[in-house]
Amino acid sequence: MRYAINFTPPASDPLTIAASQWLGRNAFSGEAMESPAIRGLDLHEIAFNTAVPRRYGFHGTLKPPFRLADGIAEPLLLRNLMHFAGQYERFCLPRLELARLSNRFALMPSEPSEPLHHLASAVVQHFDAFRAPLSDAELERADTGHLSASQFANLHRWGHPHVMDEFRFHMTLTGAVAPQWNDRFEEVLRRYFEPHLDRPLEVANLALFVETEPGAPFLVHSLHPLGSVASRRIA
Repeated sequence: MRYAINFTPPASDPLTIAASQWLGRNAFSGEAMESPAIRGLDLHEIAFNTAVPRRYGFHGTLKPPFRLADGIAEPLLLRNLMHFAGQYERFCLPRLELARLSNRFALMPSEPSEPLHHLASAVVQHFDAFRAPLSDAELERADTGHLSASQFANLHRWGHPHVMDEFRFHMTLTGAVAPQWNDRFEEVLRRYFEPHLDRPLEVANLALFVETEPGAPFLVHSLHPLGSVASRRIA
């Protein structure tokens, strides 16, 4: 079993609903979602190019997937996550925009967010004690030949290359898209998601995702509200 600490809007948020329909699966319920009828792409093209992010669900990673260390049980992780979340106040992300990450598409903040970077670094550091060391097989799959020196150091220190100073928050929408399809996917994704991006997106919780067995789809296990109980009542 693996866990991940992510951000995702609530299940009822319009962006969550739109993204779940695009990906074809709701990470809160685990149920398949009917793909939207989109001009410019057929359902098979959408299904093929969303297969990888569909398994992980709509989210932005803060603490990448990890196995629990020996002697650590889920209830302890949950108690710590609840307490940890209560120490950080809610904040709004800069406006999200569609971005290309190499050959993938994702939603990313239009400018850096200091509160987001601070939260992500704190999550990685605090919950590292809960993470089992990477196995030899996991290290082999990491493809270290393509990592920078900083990313290589992160992999061995924190269990993932793209954390701390290498962190770039993104909410993945596709897997690797063939070069000849890039422009078409960009046009369709921009048209589909733009109506949902004008509203400020509040980071109001930390979401614990769980993979119950290797290769299983990740599910939202629980949401842990940011801020103390008193401050949440005032808000």
